Amino acid sequence: MSEPTEAQGTLRVVVADDQAAVREPLAAVLALADDIDVVAAAANGDEVLTAVAAGPVDVVLMDLRMPVLDGIEATRRLAETHPEVAVVVLTTFADDDSILGALGAGARGYLTKNAGRQDITRAIRAAAAGQSVLDREVQNRLLASARAKEPAPAQDLPGDLTPREREVLALIGQGLPNRGIAEKLFISEATVKTHINNLFAKAGIRDRPDAVRRALAAGLT
Repeated sequence: MSEPTEAQGTLRVVVADDQAAVREPLAAVLALADDIDVVAAAANGDEVLTAVAAGPVDVVLMDLRMPVLDGIEATRRLAETHPEVAVVVLTTFADDDSILGALGAGARGYLTKNAGRQDITRAIRAAAAGQSVLDREVQNRLLASARAKEPAPAQDLPGDLTPREREVLALIGQGLPNRGIAEKLFISEATVKTHINNLFAKAGIRDRPDAVRRALAAGLT
């Protein structure tokens, strides 16, 4: 899981979970971080939208299964009305429908509730910096799903990708975060981000889960 490389100041976070026994302790724990300010706690997606509208909000930590308005639909509406707000899903569910539904709705990250406090705070910071955040279990599910599908032909990737861009794509396909890629290739995280931006633009890759699928389909992993 990668972390942002630049200071962002205090991040304003909304914690959404329908269970008070989860929501309140989680908000209290996150508030201990020097750079996180929990500005609201929501019991459903409708309350999330209200909190964001009252804003400003940088990140929503979103449960999926909530009454009134579920997390996927709330994420979809946020992506339409407040695209500057990053959504990180935190849920007990790691099935394909939940993962793909949330990511397709615009979630920037997906964690299961097995994640520890440090994982969650890192994910919030990374999402606020514009990075995709997937925990290991979710990455494995995406990899398994991609491998189960018929591979696309190798020419699916454009011919103008540089050797380094192909290396970076292959490592994304292995589930490595930006920091892991930088360490593997002995380059900086900033250089990794430049390669990722270039290869995403050239290959028409939408996001990190899409990059994993494309790397597998092209036989790079």
